[in-house]
Amino acid sequence: GGLCKVSRCSRALYCFAHHDELWKVITLRDVGGRFSFSSCWKQTFLNSTLGASAPRHLRQRVAGVYSDLLFQPWLCASLRLKPKWLARDNIDRRSGLSPEDFVREYEGPNRPVVITDVVTKWPAMQKWTPEYLLELCGDTAFEAGPVDMRLGDFLKYSEGCEEEKPLYLFDRKSFDKVPALAADYEVPPYFTADLFSVLGDKRPDFRWLIVGPDRSGSNFHVDPNSTGAWNAVVTGRKKWILFPPHVPPPGVEPSEDGSEVQAPVSIAEWFLNYYPSTRDGKVKPVECVCEAGELIYVPHGWWHCVLNLEPGIAITQNYVSERNLPAVLTHLRDKPQCVSGVDFARRESLYAEFATALEAAGHSVPTLP
Repeated sequence: GGLCKVSRCSRALYCFAHHDELWKVITLRDVGGRFSFSSCWKQTFLNSTLGASAPRHLRQRVAGVYSDLLFQPWLCASLRLKPKWLARDNIDRRSGLSPEDFVREYEGPNRPVVITDVVTKWPAMQKWTPEYLLELCGDTAFEAGPVDMRLGDFLKYSEGCEEEKPLYLFDRKSFDKVPALAADYEVPPYFTADLFSVLGDKRPDFRWLIVGPDRSGSNFHVDPNSTGAWNAVVTGRKKWILFPPHVPPPGVEPSEDGSEVQAPVSIAEWFLNYYPSTRDGKVKPVECVCEAGELIYVPHGWWHCVLNLEPGIAITQNYVSERNLPAVLTHLRDKPQCVSGVDFARRESLYAEFATALEAAGHSVPTLP
């Protein structure tokens, strides 16, 4: 009620009080994930709290109000990537790659690669349509940013949202919640030797189902615990940009210990303000558009961001191999404050737990500097 009263005080306050990002925050705070999206966040809030008696929100045109705070989110939400932003493709694409060649040419040198002939063989490629997933698990709640949402509600939201930074379904327990999903794919042969598996069900979070609308994605980050990762696109298309370790992308400022990162609010904002400068930098990023049926290998320590170019479904897993084991152990030992995927109380002890479990399973623990 108070916000509505404030909106009557002036044209400027009317605009700020109807800022859709503001109503998104209010909805997620007060309603959580228990909403059915309807045209905009204010209408969604009204419908969720007032039900059948909710009035219809009619947007008004207001002249003479200028604000970067209001304009920037609108600009980024309306942005369509320029063709030249998608044209650069400088990553190796391989098929028929043996595990031995993968280690020698990519994992050993810590280089990214797209593999084109693995995901296409999964049952998920034929089965995972929105209709199939709705029937299988439409009422199951998954993590979507700060809230848990039923998949059916999330897919409806994905169809209607137009915002700078859409919610992104990124669920670490999805395959435990719906075991049938796990039967529709298999870990590619390049990544089956995952040493974190010696911890059993006490291992850090390592696999996620990903579902998102266009413009959703992940801002620049380095994968947790110095692990390597693979990301398989089942439906949709993803724009990837990767920078090698110790080369933070332009506009991205990590803290000295890497525990915090300052970056633009959204991927679209980064493209607008920083992408052109990548053509002139000393270190050029690795870029590609990953198509449905393709898998990208993300080496440990690499900075990367991902932008969905259309609605899509993907699977990603993090893993530890013999090649990046020293980096993982060093991270766990030296940066416990940056350890993720386990309860806070285990951050300090995970290094010792992992080293002990490795030895018990017959693996040698490398001597660290």
